[in-house]
Amino acid sequence: MKNILIFTFLFGAKIFGQGVIPIIDFNNFFLSFQDGFFRSVEVQPIQDFKAGDDLIAYRDTRGNLRLYDGVKRSDITNLNVQYQVSDYLMGYMIGPTLNMWDQGELSTLTYFARNFSVKDSLIVFEDTRFNTINAYWKDSSYMLSTLMRDLEMPAAIGENIVVFKDNGNMFKTFWNGDVYEIDVWNNPQYVNFEVGTDIMCFNDPTTQTFVVFDKGVFYDIEQLPMVRFKAGRGFVVYEDNSGNLWYYKDGESFQLSNFGADFWDVKDDIVVWTESSYFFAYCNDEKTEVANFKPLDYQIKNDVLAYRNILGGVNAFVGGEAYELTNMSDSNYSIYGSRVLVSMFNNSYIVLENGVQYKN
Repeated sequence: MKNILIFTFLFGAKIFGQGVIPIIDFNNFFLSFQDGFFRSVEVQPIQDFKAGDDLIAYRDTRGNLRLYDGVKRSDITNLNVQYQVSDYLMGYMIGPTLNMWDQGELSTLTYFARNFSVKDSLIVFEDTRFNTINAYWKDSSYMLSTLMRDLEMPAAIGENIVVFKDNGNMFKTFWNGDVYEIDVWNNPQYVNFEVGTDIMCFNDPTTQTFVVFDKGVFYDIEQLPMVRFKAGRGFVVYEDNSGNLWYYKDGESFQLSNFGADFWDVKDDIVVWTESSYFFAYCNDEKTEVANFKPLDYQIKNDVLAYRNILGGVNAFVGGEAYELTNMSDSNYSIYGSRVLVSMFNNSYIVLENGVQYKN
C-alpha cells in the first residue's frame, strides 16, 4: 500500500472543493485535507468547529462564526451564536433569529425560532410567532403544522424525511415537499419511528403489522410487529421474533442472518452485525466478513466503515476493500465523505482516500 509523506502546506491557493477533512495540527493551525495536501484554513487557534462532508463551520479565536466550503472561507457573523451543520447545510441562531447557509447563500428562516435541527436536506424548526413546526427543503420553507398546545419538535427527523403530529394528534410524514397522513393512536408514546433517507418504518399498533413508508407509499411488509428495526439510505433492516435479520429494499425482503445476530446496526449505506463473534458488513449488495472479532468501537458514514482493530489501532472497510491504517492504540478516527481520518497521540494524521494513505 502506497504511503505519501506530505511536508508542504499551501496557503491561499484556489481550491476546487472535493470535500473537507478538518484537523488541528501541533502548531494549533486549523487545516483541511484536500487534493492530497493539508491546506491552511486558520493560523490562529479556534474555539470549536463542526464539520460535514462538504463544509466546516467554526468559531475563530475572537468567537466569530466562519465557514469553509473547500473553496473559500466566509465570515458569517461576529455575534454569539448556536450553530449546527450537516454535510451540506448550516443553521445558526442569533437570539431567536434562525439563519441558514446553503450553497454559498445566506438567508433568514424566522425571527422567532426556538429549537431547530439541521440534516443533509432539511432544516426543521419551531416558529414561536405562529406556533408552527416548519421545514426548509430545496430552497423553500414549508409550514408542517400549527399547534394549539406548546410546541414540540417532530417525533423523528431523517436526512430528508420528517414524522410529526398535527394539532389533532394525527401523525404525518413530510417527504419530497409533500405531507402524507399516517394515523391517530390512543397511546402514541409506544410508537417508535425509525427514519432514514427516502424511507421510514414503524410497528402499527392498530393493524399489528410492520409498516414501511418507501418513497411516498406505505407497505405492510410483515404481518406481525418486529422486535427491532432501523432505516438506512433507501432500505430497512429488521429483526423478527425468531432473531432472524432481514433486509428490505425496493419492495423486496431477504434474510441477512439466521444465526441470531449478537448485535447489529445500520447507518447510511451499511449494515453491520456479529455472528458468533465474527463481524460482518453488508454494502452495495455484498455481504463481507470484515473481522473475526467484535470491535470495541466503530463508525459508519456513507459507504465507509472504520473500526478499532484487535491491537487497539484503526482499520477501515471502504468499497469492499479492507485497510489497516494504524496499530497505534488510542488513535481517534472519523469519516468524511468516503475518506477516513486517523489522528494519533503525537499530533500526526493519516488520511485514507481512494485506497491511498496520506500522512503529515
